Amino acid sequence: MAKQISVFLENKAGRLSHVTRVLGDAKINIRALSIADTSDFGILRIIVSDPDRAYKILKEAGFTVSETEVIAVQIPDSPGGLATVLEQMSEANLNIEYLYAFLGTSENNALVIFKVEDIEQAMQTFKEKQIKFLDENQLYTL
Repeated sequence: MAKQISVFLENKAGRLSHVTRVLGDAKINIRALSIADTSDFGILRIIVSDPDRAYKILKEAGFTVSETEVIAVQIPDSPGGLATVLEQMSEANLNIEYLYAFLGTSENNALVIFKVEDIEQAMQTFKEKQIKFLDENQLYTL
């Protein structure tokens, strides 16, 4: 499991750059990100090199921040690789709330961040089906 930081942002020019500047000035590296938006607000989801410190620094900077447990899964970097993993998760009746791709690489695999409804069941399923995932230390140091 890993910690994802979510930041609630008004959909205004400069808000995203402010978040990234606050993290950059603190020497915290963004490893993966996703933005879901509406016309007025957006949710920035990020995996960073030091999530505990990022959470604290962003809070102190006045952002609305939350922490969520997610799983970084290694997907075979070949046609159908993601489909195979998703089919195995479907067979195990795992509900995926959302996912996004990771910018780094690991052992020549693609990396995908999964937020699932039942993280313990997902971890057990991944072990049983020999789906590789990264622990938080591997993820934060890629």
